[in-house]
Amino acid sequence: MTTATAPRNTSIDAALDAAKEAYVTSAPTSMARYVEAATVMPGGNTRTVLHYAPFPLAMVRAAGCRMWDADGREFIDFLGEYTAGLYGHSHPIIRAALNAALDNGISFGASNMTEAKFARAVCERFGLQRVRFTNSGTEANLLALSVARIFTRRKKILVFHGAYHGAVFGFAGGGSPVNVPFEYVVAPYNDIERTCALVTDDLAAVILEPMIGSGGCIPASPEFLHMLRNQTERTGALLILDEVMTSRLAPGGLQSVHGIQPDLTTLGKYIGGGMSFGAFGGRAEIMDLFDPRRADALPHAGTFNNNVLTMTAGLTGLTEIYTPDAAAALNARGDALRDRLNALCLAADAPLQFTGLGSMLAVHTLRGPISRPEIAAKADPKLKELFFFDMLAQNIWLARRGMMTLSLPVGVTECDALVAAVTEFLSARHSLLR
Repeated sequence: MTTATAPRNTSIDAALDAAKEAYVTSAPTSMARYVEAATVMPGGNTRTVLHYAPFPLAMVRAAGCRMWDADGREFIDFLGEYTAGLYGHSHPIIRAALNAALDNGISFGASNMTEAKFARAVCERFGLQRVRFTNSGTEANLLALSVARIFTRRKKILVFHGAYHGAVFGFAGGGSPVNVPFEYVVAPYNDIERTCALVTDDLAAVILEPMIGSGGCIPASPEFLHMLRNQTERTGALLILDEVMTSRLAPGGLQSVHGIQPDLTTLGKYIGGGMSFGAFGGRAEIMDLFDPRRADALPHAGTFNNNVLTMTAGLTGLTEIYTPDAAAALNARGDALRDRLNALCLAADAPLQFTGLGSMLAVHTLRGPISRPEIAAKADPKLKELFFFDMLAQNIWLARRGMMTLSLPVGVTECDALVAAVTEFLSARHSLLR
């Protein structure tokens, strides 16, 4: 370590220690819950992304875009359940629809009167010929990739460094030990030349998010996406767009913005109206392999695939609340907020920036363009952690990794509060941002 960097790093360590000490003092009930939870769950946790040291806050109540922790503190929810909470907490229209559905029973073990209406709404909204429902984006991607391998009679899947397609499809650092054991080719996101060379005629599919979400809200360039569409058509591989997160960024998802028609699309998160949800769909000739009227039909099981609550909440949300006009307005609000935040960082000459599109954004503690997750990984982790704890101290709820998404209830007041919190961070931590 050089003498030039040692004082700054030491100062960040001291600031982070102080921020964590204040955090511990402010949340004794959450700490006690964590200690108790650790006796029955590994690390007190059943969803990895929610854990952070020294312990995670426990929330006990939420309404609109506000949440209250176990110690009574109120937070503005800028996380939006990692894009799934688009409607905010307990939206009254969805709540009323769910109450009505509950009056008729929860689980039928049969077809119901809502699922086909919901399927039609999803197909029309996102340009799908056929769709099938699952319980999560992970399941949707697993089934989409599996049917791609069967349809093409090929085995290899091209994925991208830093991508995340669910619990068994993570490629941060190249891959995860719990990944489904498909044969993967891992390519550099947004690198046209190097990726093009990897799209060969032995691939079953190429799967990507048109904006990497969990890896830092990094948009794909239009040229990159069109290259992939052209090359997959040339080689006979299927192009799968994972729009589990990004479908919220335009009325028809990001594929409609770029004029890209994939072979298959995977969906999830907010489309379930706050309930557990996933879906995959696209070309009829591929999806009809699941048609149970065929003698050679592929099986597709799932006890809760068409559960009444998800079908009801999803249909209500997509058709009555998140209309195309509402989608355009929310994403315009997100673009304006990100522009304000980046203007603050630029004026302060700080190594801080916010990437993303529309209602999705992520903070990065480094300078310069960020076109790939490998670049984002070079950010200062201690400075990002300090940003996280400083935001919590100012009652801003976000992901530990810096991801934020806007829900519909987030308005001018809430956006102003976030801008004020970032302004305070830039001022109070000025000496650490040189």
